[in-house]
Amino acid sequence: MRDYLKTCERAARAGGEQLVQWRGRFQVHSKGPSDWVTEADFASQDAIRKIVEADFPDHDFLGEEDTEIRQTGSRFVWHVDPLDGTTNYVHGAPPYCVSVALAEEGEVIAAAVYDPVLDECFTAERGQGARLNGEPIAVSNATNLENSLVTASFPPLVDPKSEEIQAFLRILQSAGSMRRTGSAALNLCYVAAGRFDAFWAVTIKSWDVAAGVLLVREAGGIVTAPSGSSFVLDQPKFACAASEKLHRELISGLALS
Repeated sequence: MRDYLKTCERAARAGGEQLVQWRGRFQVHSKGPSDWVTEADFASQDAIRKIVEADFPDHDFLGEEDTEIRQTGSRFVWHVDPLDGTTNYVHGAPPYCVSVALAEEGEVIAAAVYDPVLDECFTAERGQGARLNGEPIAVSNATNLENSLVTASFPPLVDPKSEEIQAFLRILQSAGSMRRTGSAALNLCYVAAGRFDAFWAVTIKSWDVAAGVLLVREAGGIVTAPSGSSFVLDQPKFACAASEKLHRELISGLALS
């Protein structure tokens, strides 16, 4: 494999440097109700794009702040979230991160997620395991919901009567404890590192989760659609868990199609 992972990590760290530099001096703009963007988002994505396009000018690029795929006819697409956790960033609260992933024909083959607050860089390459700052990581040994730390992601505005809220309430009753961090990418990284045991999201974008899904799988975890069918990057809703038994309990409790 070419040096895809090196580019992922360099790009993620470059994006993280921009987030650090913009702290405390950005303006906040609204993309929609409770959905914000800052100059830091754009500066991070520009830094990432420059590195990716310099190394692989023939690849396609899909970033959160420019959602039109750069079409070159390539089978390779970079999925980039330049600032995952913008609401946390705006409030000066962790966690937030940069997520960079490369997919080949819809399958993620290299990924990096960088947290500039903790200086933690999670990396994975298909078939080569997952790492945190160069050291191997693995999912937890959790096998049942009642003893698990579970996390979930929701869109900025959620209908309290929606299917995903009803699923959340079912899991809330069954899980040992629940979290909502505000960063889907880091939730996945934390499952990969054994900090969380399970995670699901229904309303989500590919750039939020492309890198993290590979990390979970390379760390030994299970990722599928919430129904238990195969995860599809272009339709990125998912449920993931540290073990097959825990995953079965999770999707049974979610009861989502």
